[in-house]
Amino acid sequence: MTEGKEHKSKGQTESAPVDAEGSDAQNTSGTGFTSFPIVGIGASAGGLAAFEAFFSGMPPDADPGMAFVLVQHLAPDHSSILAELVQRTTRMKVMEVVDGMAVQVNCAYIIPPNRDMAFLNGTLQLLEPSAPRGHRLPIDFLFRSLAQDQRERAIGIVLSGTGSDGTLGVRAIKGEGGMVMVQNPDSCEFDGMPRSAVATGMVDYELPPAEMPAKLMAYVAQAFGSPPRPATDTAPVNENALKKIFILLRTQTGHDFSQYKTSTIYRRIERRMAVHQVDVIDSYVKFLQQTPVEVEALFRDLLIGVTNFFRDPEAFEVLEKQVIPKLFDGKPAGAVVRAWSAGCSTGEEAYSIAILLQERLELLRQSFKVQVFATDIDSRAIATARAGIYPASIVDDISPERLARFFTVEPDGGAYRVHKSIRDMLVFSEHDLIKDPPFSKLDLISCRNLMIYMSTDLQKKLIALFHYALMPGGMLFLGTSETVGEFGELFAVLDRKSKAYQRKEDFQGEKRAALGRFLSHRPTATAREVAQPLTAGQAAPAAKLSLRQLTEQTLLQQVTPTGALVNGQGDILYLHGRTGMFLEPAPGDAGINNILKMAREGLRRDLTTALHKAANSKERVHAQGLRVKTNGHFSQVNLTVCPVVHGSAAALESPLFVVILEEAPAVEAHAGPIVASQEGRSLDVSAQIAELNEELQAKEEHLHSANEALETSNEELKSSNEEMQSMNEELQSTNEELETSKEELQSINEELATVNTELQTKVTDLSRANNDMNNLLAGTGIATVFVDHDLRILRFTPPATLIINLIRSDVGRPVGHIVSNLVGYDRLVADVQTVLKTLIPKEVDVLTEEGKSYTLRILPYRTLENVIEGAVITFVEITEIVRTREALRKANELLRLAVVVRDAFDAITVQDLDGRILAWNPGAVRMYGWTELEALKMNVRDRIPAALQEQALASVRQLSQAETLEPCQTQRIAKDGSIKAVSLTSTALVNESGHMYAIATTERTKQPKTGSNTELRDESAG
Repeated sequence: MTEGKEHKSKGQTESAPVDAEGSDAQNTSGTGFTSFPIVGIGASAGGLAAFEAFFSGMPPDADPGMAFVLVQHLAPDHSSILAELVQRTTRMKVMEVVDGMAVQVNCAYIIPPNRDMAFLNGTLQLLEPSAPRGHRLPIDFLFRSLAQDQRERAIGIVLSGTGSDGTLGVRAIKGEGGMVMVQNPDSCEFDGMPRSAVATGMVDYELPPAEMPAKLMAYVAQAFGSPPRPATDTAPVNENALKKIFILLRTQTGHDFSQYKTSTIYRRIERRMAVHQVDVIDSYVKFLQQTPVEVEALFRDLLIGVTNFFRDPEAFEVLEKQVIPKLFDGKPAGAVVRAWSAGCSTGEEAYSIAILLQERLELLRQSFKVQVFATDIDSRAIATARAGIYPASIVDDISPERLARFFTVEPDGGAYRVHKSIRDMLVFSEHDLIKDPPFSKLDLISCRNLMIYMSTDLQKKLIALFHYALMPGGMLFLGTSETVGEFGELFAVLDRKSKAYQRKEDFQGEKRAALGRFLSHRPTATAREVAQPLTAGQAAPAAKLSLRQLTEQTLLQQVTPTGALVNGQGDILYLHGRTGMFLEPAPGDAGINNILKMAREGLRRDLTTALHKAANSKERVHAQGLRVKTNGHFSQVNLTVCPVVHGSAAALESPLFVVILEEAPAVEAHAGPIVASQEGRSLDVSAQIAELNEELQAKEEHLHSANEALETSNEELKSSNEEMQSMNEELQSTNEELETSKEELQSINEELATVNTELQTKVTDLSRANNDMNNLLAGTGIATVFVDHDLRILRFTPPATLIINLIRSDVGRPVGHIVSNLVGYDRLVADVQTVLKTLIPKEVDVLTEEGKSYTLRILPYRTLENVIEGAVITFVEITEIVRTREALRKANELLRLAVVVRDAFDAITVQDLDGRILAWNPGAVRMYGWTELEALKMNVRDRIPAALQEQALASVRQLSQAETLEPCQTQRIAKDGSIKAVSLTSTALVNESGHMYAIATTERTKQPKTGSNTELRDESAG
């Protein structure tokens, strides 16, 4: 596609589908086209956390199959450690860019400080920043070059940051068929950049950084998973599915894309399918039916307008030097110059034309009224254009002189606003070139790079429409990939390279324009049909019935041989029969034939009246016996005007009428005697007087009707004028008040600026000292409270809030009013007062409600001049020291107990509540025979005879209610199987919370008495 390639090299300036096919053809011929996607990631403030979250979300065990280029706003005079920080979160190789570095797959590249970075032929190029610090837009710079170099393989991601950097880059990437992700503003630390990008309406995904990698890799797999098709390969297009999509788009948006190039539309649909992971176009049709939001998203994708100010400078130079001067040539001072920017997108091109017109006005130093109409079918783009606010990155497209003259910087410095003098020249509106009526009497039409996306028939219709809309000698400015085609007879070439044309006079062109006014609403009429001249033997079809058929059917109903099809103004659309007896060509410029101007003498007045009555009443109007002068004599003519109501003519935007003309039959001569000449002259005079009276009455009726219409118009205009005057007075009053307020605020601002400069110096000194003190106090980790002589709190460190219930608003309150968390210590106020009196430091150990121990120290607060200005209260935590000391004490006690247990002759054991043996002393080894290692693997039930186990369980329950049970006699089994009679003492082991966790037993052997039948009771805990 030659047109697509040429267009991409020059730029696109309107909302129109992007022809990715042309892009493919160009990319494959370039040396910089990579076989893997390139992801540009831009961030500013808060970007480091976003970078870390993004790369942390990458799969740890798989390569992404793409390259990442990171751009962040860095301080120009400090070296960056961003590469080192990002490397911690990804398995990819991360490196800082060196000039000319080739980009490789599965690598991440970081921009160095104080550099702009661009992508060219697969390499990263570093440049010295041209813009001053604070106005640099490195993200836009990278994204634009990435889009131009990689086309649809370019992917842009905008993360946290302030300002609008990246917005124009997003437009560039989408314009080349790439994909855009933006961090969800709710997850941003600073949401300026993400919100600015989202406002373009061109964002495919809006996600938190951690969720981006999964969507990114899924999109890449869907869009680039299969080998790319050659540029000459045309994929089969499902025509039925496309028609269904066109129907859904027309139903929801009201716009018909069926006459756009199929390849262009299909590639846009394929990209949307990749975004939503849909493989088959039939499935995508179902998805569109179920998701109205996606229909709107597809519509926005089809209308991507990539534009900027003075895009294609060579073409605008021709416009400035050759085209615009001709618009003012021959026009008197005070005349109106009208221009139309069709498909204006977000308005940059329209404002560029307005600036050139304004510069020409200043050069001429004459008073002209300039109107620039800018239209587009994209409501969002029109809203942006109306606002007239553009990102700061437009400094790359506009000269500093024009930027200073025609733009003002917004208060935040992140955008520029078009000056009011330029904004007032433009009128923005939504307009569909295919179905909406055009503007007229234009001196200039700019429609650049819009028609290349339309079918040939539709292009022809637009060229004919532009010819109609232009004034004689008007200028047509097309895109570098567009021409007037076969309509070369309508336009003279002014500059072939820049596609600047001048309108030529052409009768057939005016015929086509006249017909287009009435049939422009029919989407089924092709440009070729509109372009055909209307003759008696050939007519353009109108829906189901042609104009010829429509006229003939109406004439046949009247059974008349002569007639004309006209509109309400009398413009002739079709002639039937021989009309020379009634009509003759009007002298002057041969333009659109009008039946009122062509009517012969005696017919014009009655024809005008009849047509006016028929237009108002929508009924048939007759006029009989009109005396029409034909070739030197008068003929009697009957006139009938009939409204056309057949077929689709009833739905036309302008009503049509059939004018029927027929010669009246001659009056037969009377058979009586010849009347005397005197009597005959008397009859002729009476007839003439009657005819003149009738004519006078008709003129009076027509004049009365015209006067009524004029009075109505005058009343409406008077009412509108009064409203406008009232509104103007209110606006003038408001403007005066605002001017006064502005002057007052300016004066106050100057005073405040002086005071602010003085205070800023003091604040800097205080801030440095405050920072030193805060860092010192925070570094100690000691809870510290400063109080004055009245014990009011001056300052405290964060750890102090854990001991005393302090908040920021407590500064200035007496320390005695603050509730503390100390247990058993209520002498803080008294001790501080004592220290202030005696100047002797005091130290005491305290305990908090949380069980933490602190050493409380109270010292006098001395200034550098050795003046006591209060006291310093510090709390040094000694919880671990106290715990260690207590643990050491308990360890010593346990050590002594361990020695006793080891040397005891009795068997001493410890078992848990389930009976597992936890301790087994040497006495138990001697008594039962099991070694300690063997015993620790046993359960106490293994040592209790079966008959006594139930009683042993009851003893455990009893022990849970008391710490120690009285000694009792019971039996235990030894290793050799013998049963030993023992005296058992059980003791419950309780933890710090008072719950029993184990049982300690002391067992001593005792010989049973002979002959005793007393039943032994088992009171053991096991």
